[in-house]
Amino acid sequence: MLHRHPLLKLPWNGFHAQPVEKRAECFIDEGKLYHLIFTQQYSRTILEDLSNLATKIRKIAKSKSGMEFLQNQLCHKRAMLYFQQPSTRTFLSFYAACQILGLTPAEVRDSKTSSEVKGETPEDSVRTFSSFFDVIIMRHPEAGFAEKIAWLLSNTERPVPVINAGSGSDQHPTQALLDVYTLFRSFEDRDGIDGKTVVFCGDLKRGRTVRSLAMLLTNFQDVKLHFVAPPELQIEKDITDFLDARGNKYELASSLRSVVGIADAVYMTRIQDEWDTAGQTKKVDLAEFTFLPEFLSILHPNAVIMHPLPRRNEIPVEIDSDPRAIYWRQVRNGMWIRTALIATIFKRDRIIAEYFESHNG
Repeated sequence: MLHRHPLLKLPWNGFHAQPVEKRAECFIDEGKLYHLIFTQQYSRTILEDLSNLATKIRKIAKSKSGMEFLQNQLCHKRAMLYFQQPSTRTFLSFYAACQILGLTPAEVRDSKTSSEVKGETPEDSVRTFSSFFDVIIMRHPEAGFAEKIAWLLSNTERPVPVINAGSGSDQHPTQALLDVYTLFRSFEDRDGIDGKTVVFCGDLKRGRTVRSLAMLLTNFQDVKLHFVAPPELQIEKDITDFLDARGNKYELASSLRSVVGIADAVYMTRIQDEWDTAGQTKKVDLAEFTFLPEFLSILHPNAVIMHPLPRRNEIPVEIDSDPRAIYWRQVRNGMWIRTALIATIFKRDRIIAEYFESHNG
């Protein structure tokens, strides 16, 4: 049961007017994630604990007995996947994560199949879900809607956890989580994420994965960020202000070629033209924002190439066979880290860790 923070008692407008750091604190219960809404809820300790648990889970799941143990953890719980935007990887990885832990998943992926077509508000629809399910995993086109639902349910007699699986063009905290887990695994033999150089390239203005990961990397020491984008799509001031406030080094660039040689990780993104209501990006020249095959000879031998997917032409398919291209591994990492997240929210993390230790000691 969530111990309600005093701020949660404020009306929605009063609550939402508070600084994001204060709002983020309201969704953590006794040092553990309860609702996951913001990237700002993660501490380095939380990130390391989730990553370590994900690795334990993936190893436990390799055996039949281990998978049976995992599937017994939450077999008495039910999950609603409420996705009001198209999704392949996020939806399926959460669906698979629920199955690994034994949760029974249900889904609503089109509001036309719900009572919203009769005039029911989305808030009332989700309040209905909370009557039947024990966790709500949601993606919504409206920025801040997942937060509003977490606030709303926190003030009910059944405050089931809410997991933000993508909120407008603003936040995607579980994508950032799987990206950090991918970096943890990629650099585990290279002193970890501290001190690394990460290059972001593409539509940085509207890419919620970029925004979330850039904020999350401030939990690590001496990480330097390079933002490569055309002026129309460059990272916005709210993110650079966030980095400035935390003393993180970053640079803006207009050519991937100019920085690819210094990267430990290159994070490519597509043009987010689903947000392009005025057609402002149709004339953008993307030649300088494509990972060309010739860059492989410039890229450090131990560097990695990442992409949240889906991709278009920013990474040609011939790059896929290079061992530094880890975006398909990144996809699979999403299933394991989201399993760890759900297990932690339901306080099964210690039980799983003890099982791992007893079978791998």
